[in-house]
Amino acid sequence: MPQRISSEFVVTERRRSVVDAARHAGLFAGDRGSIGARVHTVLIEAAKEKSGLTSTTDVVEYALAKVALEDDYGQKLLSLKGKVPKDLNLEF
Repeated sequence: MPQRISSEFVVTERRRSVVDAARHAGLFAGDRGSIGARVHTVLIEAAKEKSGLTSTTDVVEYALAKVALEDDYGQKLLSLKGKVPKDLNLEF
């Protein structure tokens, strides 16, 4: 019988992989600074619930890491529009 994986485990692993990738990319290097922002409380609470984090600092750090690591696949794909030669044989 297959073992069930809890959604909490998936969220934790997803968060860990983002943070590990950010560390590996050097995004957590150097001194820590502080930022000030006015953010809707509902947004912060929803992010905490979805991420499983309880600290606002951790949520902001995690969110910034996700944005910094986002790939640009869509942009790259669109940049290829019209670059495949019309006479290319795509039959297999």
